[in-house]
Amino acid sequence: MTDTRRVESIQLLAITTTVNGHAWSGEVPVEEVLLDFARSRLGLKGSKRSCESEVCGACTMLVDGAPVSSCSFLAFEVNGREVTTVEGLADGDELSPLQQAFVTEVAAQCGYCTSGQLMAATALLNENPSPTYQEMQHWMSGNICRCGCYPAIARAIKSTVTRGEN
Repeated sequence: MTDTRRVESIQLLAITTTVNGHAWSGEVPVEEVLLDFARSRLGLKGSKRSCESEVCGACTMLVDGAPVSSCSFLAFEVNGREVTTVEGLADGDELSPLQQAFVTEVAAQCGYCTSGQLMAATALLNENPSPTYQEMQHWMSGNICRCGCYPAIARAIKSTVTRGEN
């Protein structure tokens, strides 16, 4: 009996991107998603894999300031673009005002969705620095919190707005 193995060639694409302010150049497989690129190649493990169908928001990252579901966004699509992950929000050991507000307002229980919530809220505040609760609800609707921390998340966002910080 002959052991027949089919070896498929993996097509690689060269990309250059900026991730959390740091330039990166290299090759990525055409089928690699941004989430795997960040977690496996860059060691940025803050964004989580969950639904893999753009429903839960746990994998949210920003590409050129806009929130994307990194579980289905292909890595080669960030060529020439800027990516921000949750690790890019803090300034060294100093949390961003929004991150600090999440801590102060206890806007997390298990924490699984927190990175996605922070990234969506960051994009919201960058687009609209003074959102109403209705605007927050609409903007954050793509991020699911199974622990039900929505009121605390809204308070955290609102407290950042009232202090004039993002």
